[in-house]
Amino acid sequence: MKLIVRVTLLIILSCLITSASWAKKDVKKSVVKIYTVYNTYDYDRPWQMKGQDSCSGSGTIIDGKRILTNAHVVADHTFIQVRKAGDAKRYTAEVEVLAHQCDLAILKVNDDSFFENVDPIPIGDLPRIRDRVAVYGFPEGGDELSITEGVVSRVEHNLYSHSFAHLLTCQIDAAINEGNSGGPVMKDDQLVGVAFQAMSREDVENIGYMVPSPVIKHFLTDIADGKYEGIPELGISSQNMENPDIRLRSGMSKTETGALVSHIDPDSPATGVLRPGDVLLSIEGVRVQNDKTVEFREGERTHLKYLIQKKQMNDSVRLKILRQKKVMSVVVKLSMPLHSSRLVPHEQYDVVPTYYILGGMLFEPVTLNYLKTWGKKWIFSAPDDLTHYYLYGKRTDDRKEVIVLVEVLADEINVGYHDLDNRVVSHVNGKKISTMEDLVASFEKTEGKYHLILDERGHQIVLDRRKVDQNSQRILKRYRIASDRSEDLKNLPSEMSQQQGFDPVNTVVQMGREN
Repeated sequence: MKLIVRVTLLIILSCLITSASWAKKDVKKSVVKIYTVYNTYDYDRPWQMKGQDSCSGSGTIIDGKRILTNAHVVADHTFIQVRKAGDAKRYTAEVEVLAHQCDLAILKVNDDSFFENVDPIPIGDLPRIRDRVAVYGFPEGGDELSITEGVVSRVEHNLYSHSFAHLLTCQIDAAINEGNSGGPVMKDDQLVGVAFQAMSREDVENIGYMVPSPVIKHFLTDIADGKYEGIPELGISSQNMENPDIRLRSGMSKTETGALVSHIDPDSPATGVLRPGDVLLSIEGVRVQNDKTVEFREGERTHLKYLIQKKQMNDSVRLKILRQKKVMSVVVKLSMPLHSSRLVPHEQYDVVPTYYILGGMLFEPVTLNYLKTWGKKWIFSAPDDLTHYYLYGKRTDDRKEVIVLVEVLADEINVGYHDLDNRVVSHVNGKKISTMEDLVASFEKTEGKYHLILDERGHQIVLDRRKVDQNSQRILKRYRIASDRSEDLKNLPSEMSQQQGFDPVNTVVQMGREN
């Protein structure tokens, strides 16, 4: 009798195990390869593009017949196709949402047959250190699906190389190579991350990173209304308070910890609420330590930004601060997206560069895209003053962009200036320049005989206004330039916009290609 019972139990157990194994989702059918054709702008010649190129990446089918991938896989796209693992047919795809800040994107395929016999992958929770995960994707070296396994070794804030945002990441030791980008990182049949970058140095091996599920869920919640608003920031700079003397000077008790507010950005939502010299003691009731970290899970810490970045745009955040030895509670409405207060923007994608041309003088705001025209080692080869603005510059009320004279398109009306380039513009026609809009207005609203441009070194450029008005169209035509300004500047009041262009229908624009 006991033997029969044992045999019966073994049979039942065997059936349960078999049923469980068959019940597991076939993740492979929900992983796709993405083929992207892209074209980027030439910031040396901002009126044209560099020329077509292509790349590939990976993605995951999630609920709502959507494909989740990295923004950098489809940045500057002109045409996209997708193919499911194990299939031969490619389908045309479109970008539905791009979120360059967190390096995530949603693609859609209008042909419903693409989603037949596919189970969408659910989004799981943030994995713990030492959890085993599997990375699915299509890395270089083959055309079929690749699966590598590894362990979560760190959960902390790190730099997203695509956007230079400092966000939550998970470090894993599974191999991540080119082509893996956008692919799912799986644990227990759930997507817990998106593979997006790896450390590439001779002295390291198998250090990869994934966008973790909390960042993905934040993104999906954000776009539920059909548009991406971004990740909020306080719009302040702060410093740690690990030195005991700085804490004593700020009036902190022995038990208090926090971060010192050192700068309030222009247009910051914290303006009028926080002040330089305030000590940030807690955020949403979570204590801020002297090294600017907070506990996000028992025994695990990361940067205090985490508590701000958990919020959606236009949410409010509760802060406890110490001001002049008095503890205060304040509330800030988070109306500023990440990086919007930078003087020199990080790299931009899917954005037409801003430029303006007058009398052959080409002006642009300094961006990382422009600095990268000096090559991969731009940090060493670009002009020192421009890199300094990028690394350390702060926006102020009277300077919200760094405007540069890129070069002079040689003509007889600008003789003597042909060798000028990369000059930071300070004043135009007696007016201090803060933005490109200021620059255009200062040129086009003047009634003087001359245009006077001053750079930061005090050097002068003088142009006869009448000659400029008479010859600007001819200069544009000579250099095959369809317009004297970018689209974003065309809606500004202009005395010259009607005369400063030419019909580009029969004009051939030389398209460059990056070497």
